[in-house]
Amino acid sequence: MRIGMPLSYSSSFMEAASVLVEYESVGLDLVVVAEVYTFDAVSQLGFLAARTTTLEIASGILNVFSRTPALLAMTAAGLDHVSQGRFMLGIGASGPQVVEGFHGVPYKEPVARTREVVEICRMAWRQVPLEFHGRHFQLPLEPDRGGSGMGKPLKMINKPVRPRVPMMLAALGPKNVALAAELFEAWEPVFYYPEGSKAAFGEALAAGTSRRDPGLGPLQVIADTHALITDDPQAEERALRRIRDFLALYVGGMGAKGRNFYFDLAGRYGFARQAEVVQGLYLSGRKAEAAAALPDEFVRGVSLIGPRARVAERVAAFAESGVSTLNVTPLGEDHRTRLQTIASLKELA
Repeated sequence: MRIGMPLSYSSSFMEAASVLVEYESVGLDLVVVAEVYTFDAVSQLGFLAARTTTLEIASGILNVFSRTPALLAMTAAGLDHVSQGRFMLGIGASGPQVVEGFHGVPYKEPVARTREVVEICRMAWRQVPLEFHGRHFQLPLEPDRGGSGMGKPLKMINKPVRPRVPMMLAALGPKNVALAAELFEAWEPVFYYPEGSKAAFGEALAAGTSRRDPGLGPLQVIADTHALITDDPQAEERALRRIRDFLALYVGGMGAKGRNFYFDLAGRYGFARQAEVVQGLYLSGRKAEAAAALPDEFVRGVSLIGPRARVAERVAAFAESGVSTLNVTPLGEDHRTRLQTIASLKELA
């Protein structure tokens, strides 16, 4: 099992990037750069490609609404070129709050749109002329869709390093998870709970896998988690409190009632009743009570926190459920502790 890490730069991107080579030296395999309504991820990924030598770099994620498929393909090919074949294109649907609120683009039919994006990207990387007639994209754009009639099928001028850049889909809902298993090299679930993964994702993964091209190889599962290896009960409790706050925000407050993907996921994991309580408390402004109402089984189950022996058991549980990469946010209170956590997880994995 591989170890990845999302690049956290709440204070400074340059500071975070400056220590990345140290994580690389202790065996970190993958670094993932997010893009929400922050600085763009692409410029930062290019910078990281120049600063590292073995790390795989990935976008986590670029949404499929704010960039055209051809631009996503060009971007991925460019990052794969400057990293000498170390880039993974992570894409996803994001949500209407960002897509419509920040980009001003209608949030419609994300699954169908994503399917077309994948097909067009892979056409571009094969250097075939882009001629595509789908529900969401018409290449070239025809007059009846607002085109001038002067467009022509064009192929990418530069030869990509690889004819197929690996793609990762961030997905939680059954349709999107099935799409990941059908079309993508990798799938990224958030707050992954190994013991509940079969109930939450098994049917969708099986449906998608039944349609999967064998040439894609086995689906890689890149599971987001948080970690702290410690024998200090107080440090352990502080880390678990952070997980509680994180889960309460997502399960309780990320989206309106009835439109919260994370709340739905907690239910599929088997915590539907508790999720109702958490959401009710959170939306009424009682955030601390919402965090306290989360079951300990869930909080510990989605994280890797505690003494080394306990963390080793959790790493084994993730692996047993099919996870191929742990995408770990280390929770140590100083750089040395965070670095040691990644080094230790590399040994355990």
